Amino acid sequence: MKAALEAWGAESNLFHQGFAKQTEDQEVIAATMGKPGFVLRRPVGTNVAFSEHAELPTHLGSGDTARAAPKPRLKPPKPTKPIDNKTAREAASAFDREQKRRERQALRDEAARQKERERKDRAIAEAESALEEGKRAHRSNLADIEKAQRALDQRKKAEEARWSQREEQLESALRQARSPRPLRLI
Repeated sequence: MKAALEAWGAESNLFHQGFAKQTEDQEVIAATMGKPGFVLRRPVGTNVAFSEHAELPTHLGSGDTARAAPKPRLKPPKPTKPIDNKTAREAASAFDREQKRRERQALRDEAARQKERERKDRAIAEAESALEEGKRAHRSNLADIEKAQRALDQRKKAEEARWSQREEQLESALRQARSPRPLRLI
């Protein structure tokens, strides 16, 4: 019962609650011993053979309110031999092997997920680092441009002052050149 609850992934004891029961049906026992560690299903209310994936009954969607009779079996069930201790031990061993295989696979899957998380974290860290480096370079370039701008502003002011002085001198010379000269008498 414990192994069945684990295989079903049940959180509570379904046997105690009446949702599951232990069977003495030889057909059911033979089917489960054939695939230990797997949950076998069949549609409720049918005599279809057990399998890992149960198909839905076909008579449910017909709109007919009367319950359809189950289809007759083509072959009579094979008589099953009683389960002995050796077969039960082999089935339990096969179940344990399958459960350990699943646990190993789960560990491998978790390791792969962890490796992917670490790869993604590294990629994020590299991208953040590149962004910060780019921001620092940008701020440095702006500072250099602003420094050059201040130097240009100072040169501009100096040139304007020089030109103002020189322009005044040149205009004065022009005025003198345009003005009539007084006649000198000798």
